Amino acid sequence: MPQDTPTNRWKTLDQDLNRLSRLEAASMYASRPLVGVGASLVFVTLAALAAAIFTGGEPQSLAVIVAAAFGAYMALNIGANDVANNMGPAVGAKALSMLGAIAIAAIFESAGALLAGGDVVATISKGIIDPAGFTDVRMFIRAMMAALLSAAIWVNIATWVGAPVSTTHSVVGGVMGAGIAAAGLATVDWGTMGAIAASWVISPLLGGVIAAAVLAFIKWRIIYVEDKIAAARTWVPVLIGLMTAAFAAYLALKGLKRIIKIDMTDALLIGAVAGIALGALSAPLIRRQSEGLENRNRSLKVLFRIPLVVSAALLSFAHGANDVANAVGPLAAVVYAQQSAGVAGEVSIPLWVMIIGALGISFGLVFFGPKLIGMVGSQITKLNPMRAYCVAISAAITVIAASWLGLPVSSTHIAVGGVFGVGFFREWHAARRARKFQAGQPPAIRLPGQERARRKLVRRSHFLTIIAAWVITVPAAALLSAGCFALLHGLGF
Repeated sequence: MPQDTPTNRWKTLDQDLNRLSRLEAASMYASRPLVGVGASLVFVTLAALAAAIFTGGEPQSLAVIVAAAFGAYMALNIGANDVANNMGPAVGAKALSMLGAIAIAAIFESAGALLAGGDVVATISKGIIDPAGFTDVRMFIRAMMAALLSAAIWVNIATWVGAPVSTTHSVVGGVMGAGIAAAGLATVDWGTMGAIAASWVISPLLGGVIAAAVLAFIKWRIIYVEDKIAAARTWVPVLIGLMTAAFAAYLALKGLKRIIKIDMTDALLIGAVAGIALGALSAPLIRRQSEGLENRNRSLKVLFRIPLVVSAALLSFAHGANDVANAVGPLAAVVYAQQSAGVAGEVSIPLWVMIIGALGISFGLVFFGPKLIGMVGSQITKLNPMRAYCVAISAAITVIAASWLGLPVSSTHIAVGGVFGVGFFREWHAARRARKFQAGQPPAIRLPGQERARRKLVRRSHFLTIIAAWVITVPAAALLSAGCFALLHGLGF
């Protein structure tokens, strides 16, 4: 029997403390989702209280108070789902930690929403339903509330199953379903709906093709050359300039419209000047950063990390500027209709409404974003800083190209399409090299078809899940919205 020595007593105490520590860690892990749900309920309640304060708390303002709660719920879901598309590639490439990505995204999403989010929003989601079709203001308010609630529920379901979906399309489906339930099929602009349906295909294809083209360029001009470091010193500043030009043009269109009128030509000129300037400034920095690096692919990843982090921050800023209206557009419409007893296609967004949207997106990201960030960043295909940079630059260029062509596109579809584009290009390139290698080999050592299928670089299960979620987003949100409209009508809102 061992003696009861101080050493043995300390050993027993350490074992007991380790058991308690493991139990505490397990309890914290299990309770983490409950913390997020509890904090979200507090935020939704505070949003409703803020609406009560700003509307004077009068009985007729009950619809605005409830709509503010729905808008806060929608904003939380946008943060949980949509923001993953901007930060996922940077996290998957290990250029950012999960905590760092969440911090950067929360700051830049809020800044984009508050600084560059438009003062005027098309509350009918880009003309999907005709305001003139609503002779009763209460029916219009009910339709906007149903659209908000149904879109939030659908995005919440998609986040739960691990599918990044378009929050814009969710709101579009919600507005369409509520509009049909309230005023019939004639109130929907089916031409606009057709253009949006076309964007289901255009957005991911355009994003994927551009991302694959940039990756092909990097392989051709930097990776597959004898002196990789010298090539990187030449071409990485060019790629940084191209990324800067795209972001500067986009942000000029979004952010400067409050100060001066900016058309596409002016925005492209601003982008070109900014791109040339930053490309030139980055050249000496890249040269200094590359000193002492070995002539190998691993060294190239170092040179893309900082540009990738910057691009992720700019994507978050642009997303906050563009997509906050998905959370607060219908809410702003309810506020306007309640205050003016009228219906309008475009209204100003009150500051308190914009703050609800900005804070909700940030809180949703912090509490629920890591799941989708991890899925987009590492579970679709393997990303490194170069591949992730291709996704980021593709998103920026595609949005500008779509704006120039007047195409309604989804930032979610573009970003995830870029990830797919990079993965499928790598598959094609790897298969091409394998065919060349095996062409002269005896049949005995050639890979069987089953093994070739196992080595696919894009996870087909995630690909099929995401495509299915994209296809059913608008009809699913529309059906949910019609049900929510009937429920709100029954409750007397």
